[in-house]
Amino acid sequence: MKKTRLQIAGALGHDAADKRLDILRRIGEAGSISEAARAAGVSYKAGWQAVDTLSNLAGVPLVERMVGGSGGGGARLTDAGRELLQAADELALARSEVLARLAGKGDRLPGSSSLAALGLRTSMRNQLPCTVAGLRAQGQALRVQLVLTGGMLLFSRITRESAQLLALRAGQQVLALCKATAVKVSAEASSEGVNLLQGRTKRVSRAAGGGEVALELDGGLQLVGFAGPGHGLKVHSSAVASVDESAVVIAVAP
Repeated sequence: MKKTRLQIAGALGHDAADKRLDILRRIGEAGSISEAARAAGVSYKAGWQAVDTLSNLAGVPLVERMVGGSGGGGARLTDAGRELLQAADELALARSEVLARLAGKGDRLPGSSSLAALGLRTSMRNQLPCTVAGLRAQGQALRVQLVLTGGMLLFSRITRESAQLLALRAGQQVLALCKATAVKVSAEASSEGVNLLQGRTKRVSRAAGGGEVALELDGGLQLVGFAGPGHGLKVHSSAVASVDESAVVIAVAP
């Protein structure tokens, strides 16, 4: 059977922006996922989610269970898990050295969080810098209030575990991501229970069956979505983009 190799780039290509690597490190120290999760300030479920996600990205198991013993068993890092942490430490050191060098360039370059966001590769065409204004529990989920450039509000609905792993807090700078296909553009607001973003059209598909529309939001941010048949939109006309809260993904730069 062919041995599967550790995919370091896959596991670390999304940065150590959340607590996944911290939890993995704590598992190695404590020998327990529950203790690691508790020390990291997340739930046991979120701890396992962190391990599962990292293992999927790495392509190999990073943690293995230990059965038996006086403590009833626990968990320990695999060789791949230890190798991944070492690679993460080396990358963090290299990154800090680069940012320290760029810090001397003053206002000619964006801040470190913006620089990190430039390296984010995703199929989601809409990537909007914003600030977390608040978090409110709604059943088993959390509703995150975000403020876009210009003061426009955007809401995202995520799980509690995701919020814990991202360590979300008020005042934190994040990216709001959503697919263009999740954005519906129309001349007037007609949806309820979704984000409604006002703007002006920059590009409009002339297809009879509807098509892609590019908007400039109040505040200068660009947004891409789709309008339905007979939308009646023209370039430079007012329009409203509607996005379901559950379609808004939050990304955090280190």
